[in-house]
This record gives sequence, C-alpha cells and structure tokens, in this order.
Amino acid sequence: MKLSKVIVPLAALIAAILWLAASLRPEKNATTFDVAGFARLHVKADGRSKPLDTVARATLLRFQGRQAVRNADGRKLEPAEWLLDATFRPEAAARYRVFEITHPELLALAHLRAADGDGGKRFSFAQLQNSIDAIHEKARQADARPSAGRDGFDRAVLALYGNLAAYRNLEYSLAPPAGAPAHDTFHMMAQFGTLLAIPSDAPGGEWRKPGEAFLADAAAQNKTGNPAALAYAGLAYTWRAQDAASFNEIIRLFHADLAKRFPAEMRKASIETAFNRADLFYHSSILFVIVFLCAAVSWLRWPDALRWTALHLMTLAWLVTTAGILTRMCLGGYPPVTNLYSSALGVAWFAVTLCLVLEILFRNAIGSMAGGIIGFCALLIAHYLSLSGDTLEMMQAVLDNNFWLATHVVTITFGYGAMFLAGILGVIYIVLHAFTGALTRETSATITRMVYGIVCFAMLFSFAGTVLGGIWADQSWGRFWGWDPKENGALIIVIWCAVLLHARWGGLVRERGIMAMAVFGNVVTAWSWFGTNLLEVGLHSYGFTSSGAIALAAFVASQLIVIGLALLPPKNV
Repeated sequence: MKLSKVIVPLAALIAAILWLAASLRPEKNATTFDVAGFARLHVKADGRSKPLDTVARATLLRFQGRQAVRNADGRKLEPAEWLLDATFRPEAAARYRVFEITHPELLALAHLRAADGDGGKRFSFAQLQNSIDAIHEKARQADARPSAGRDGFDRAVLALYGNLAAYRNLEYSLAPPAGAPAHDTFHMMAQFGTLLAIPSDAPGGEWRKPGEAFLADAAAQNKTGNPAALAYAGLAYTWRAQDAASFNEIIRLFHADLAKRFPAEMRKASIETAFNRADLFYHSSILFVIVFLCAAVSWLRWPDALRWTALHLMTLAWLVTTAGILTRMCLGGYPPVTNLYSSALGVAWFAVTLCLVLEILFRNAIGSMAGGIIGFCALLIAHYLSLSGDTLEMMQAVLDNNFWLATHVVTITFGYGAMFLAGILGVIYIVLHAFTGALTRETSATITRMVYGIVCFAMLFSFAGTVLGGIWADQSWGRFWGWDPKENGALIIVIWCAVLLHARWGGLVRERGIMAMAVFGNVVTAWSWFGTNLLEVGLHSYGFTSSGAIALAAFVASQLIVIGLALLPPKNV
C-alpha cells in the first residue's frame, strides 16, 4: 500500500475534524455585556419554546436572507446583539441595513437606489421610515387581490410590509419603550408584542406577553411586580444606559431563577443556541464540495490518495449531517422529516447514505462524486427554505401525529433521495460520455448497475410512501385517494420508476437510454417535491413564490439539456 494512500486521507480527515471542532467552541462576547446569556433566555413563539438566539436568527433570515449584521463602525454583531437593539434601543437598530429589497418598483416606491443599500439590496428602517405609509397602501391593495392574481411587485410589497410590521412589533415584545407613558405602553405591548416571555407561576400553565403581565400587576395593584417582566425591564434599562455590570448581574439572576423553575427548557435552550452557532449543515455543505472536488480530481491525478480522501470526508460530512438531524429531532420532539426544510435534510442524508454504500462496494470515486453533488445541492435547498422563518415550528394539527410523520413522510422523502441519486448518477454518466474519454466499457457497466439498484430502492420507498400517505389521508380526511396534486406527483414517481425498470428489463433502452430516463426522473421528482406546492390548489399547497417557480424552471431546463447531451456521440469514439 502506498504511503500517500494513508497519509493524505488521514491528514485531510484530521484537518477537517479540527476545523469542525473550532466551530463548536463557545464564542467570547465581543463586548463586556453577557450577550450570550441573553441569547440563551427562552421564550415561547410560533407554538414552541425557543431561545432568543433562534428568534433573532430566524427574524434576520426572514428580513434579509442572512444572519450577519454590522453596525456603523463595521463591527459584526451577534444576532442576539441585534435583537437587544431592536427590542431595547430601536433608535440604534433603525440604522442597521437588514431589509432586503430587490424589486425595482419597490425601490422606486421607497425612493431608494441600489447604491444606497448594503450590497445593493439591503436597507435600514430609517431609510424606509418616510415611505411606510406608501408601502402600507400598496400592501393593502395587493392583499385585496386574490393570491393567484398577484404579480411580483404585489408579493414583494406584501413581504416587505410584513417584515416592517414584525420589526416594529419587536419594540413592544420584551420591555416598555423608553419615555412612553406606562399604562398606554402596556396596552401596546399586550396588543403588538409577539413573544410569550413571562413564565406561568403554575407548572404547565400558559406563558404570557410582558405587556399582559404588566397590565395584570397594575389591575391587581401588585407593587412588587412580576419578576420576569421586571427582569426584562431591567435588561432594557441597563442596555440603554450601557451599564454592563448591572446587565450581566440581571442575566445571572434571571438564569438562576429560570434554571430552578424550568431546568429542562433551559437545557434545551442552551443546546439549541449552541446548535445554531455550530451551523452543522453549513459545514457539511462545505465538506461535500471538497468531496466532489477530490473525487473529480482523482480521475486525473493521484487516484488512490484522493479517492480515499473523498470517502473519508464524505463519511465525516454524513456524520455531521446525522448529528444535526438528531439534534433537531431532540429539540423539536418530532421524527426527522416534518416540513419542506427537513425534507431537504432527509434527501441529503439518505442519498449520501446510499453513496457511501456505493463507494464502499465499487471503490471508483463515482459514489463520492454523486454524494458530494447531491449532499451540497440538498443542503443548499435547505438553506433557502430556512429563509421563511423558524424551521422547527410545529406542524398543522392534522399533521401533528408522530406515527405518520415517522412513516409516510420519512418514507416518501427517502424515495425522493433515491430518485435524485439515480438522476445524479445519470448526469455523471452523460457528462463523462459527452465531454471526456473516461467512460470505459467497465465504467459504463458499473454506473448502469448503480442506477438500476438505486431505482429499485426509489420504486420501493416511493410506492410504500404513497400507500402510507393514502392510509393517512383516509384517517385524516376520510378518503384514501382524491387526485390531489401532491398525490398525483407521488404516483408519477412510482409510474416513472416502473417505466424505467420495464424499459430496461424489456431491452427497450440501452445504457444511454437508461441514464437519460434516470435524469428525467429528477424532473419528475422535483415536480412532486416542489412543483405541486406552487399550484396554490389542493391540500398540500404551500403557496406560489416567483423565486421557487424560477428555480424549478431553471432546474428542469438544465436536466433537459443534459438529456440532450446523451444524444451526442461518445467522446472516446
């Protein structure tokens, strides 16, 4: 065995592990304030208990598509530090450019130019303040139109106005604004505040908004006041006064009180905060890119060393993704797949699992290359799906059933993953066929066997998932099948798998034909996964988005181009 075959993969694996370990280290506060302690305080919102760190990150992702915020001096703020300013010092937060605006008509409505924004598309509340009335009026007009009749501007102005309203509500969510009349402010906080931050005195009782707690104390003439509400008021006062010592002492005492009364929730909040900071799926996506590059280069130079490096790093990326999914399961109390975001994670995990098996069996770097592609692409899709808000939010009541979430949804997601993997293998085959001379007879036969086996997996999981979905529908809606677009999409996947397998068994297509059909399976699966959600009809529709429709159309076009490349004569002929 060559020494490089051991040293290079081992060195790459150790470097990757050290890089991951560095991301898990607790970050030091950039200021003398215990911002990290504030981030770990937990509240209830969107139907679940979550740390303020998650509130801040999800809000920033919704507003601007990223979590990064910089102050006037260029210093990068922690999301929780931005939330402190948004809730306690709105005059400072108003200068942060956190509202993404790209639609030209919307920019014109707000009297803004791309040159005025951060990165040409992010603007501050102060820049938008004079245009809020005009934005409100356009949003009101857009809201009056049927959803199907709204154009890109309508959707953009509705999203911006919703973000501005959510931003203003933060000012009333934790503590009274500075200088406002107390009683009027309490009513405003009770009406517009969005965070249930005041624990119940009774175990298992309902949490309240701080404004509701202040009003209850005023009505009962409680001179001592609610301790949690007073703690947030104290945090607001010391943050505005920039009194770090008093701020940190309030955080310490508040944590001690909550840990005594709600130990499980506080532990979970600390875990979720650390999970947010670690950003495991982002690190996995970077590893998958490196896996792809190592596998691709291994066909040109250093085949043994780079092939083993790709396999080691793919295993590490799979372990990190698995750890992230398991952590989400512990935090949410749900099976691994509960919504579109987690379905993307499930597709990545199952497809890469199959790629590991393929690479161990065939040892030709094809499994690693496919794993790098599908792992990165699925996690990239998950990132864009996370921009809508909290990815751990509870499901709708009819879906709030762990048994069916653990059977139908997971099974059908595994079917998606297997079908996409077969399609990616088809893409690899066609690219090698059209542009390189690396597609030998042996390699061609190997990829064909891979695709055949993966399509069999896809057929099994898609069929089982569709049947289980029918049983779930019968229990939830009183009918097994209703020709809902999502049901039709699942059925189309099963039919296409059957068509591909029968075409192979009957000798109707040879290797290139099988690969072209596998690539078209990507189109079929993407339609079932996302396309049916864009129709705005049926029981599984999550609403039309222009960005989603454009992305789906671009993906379908790319797959049709790849299928066209299969018609070209082989490069090595």
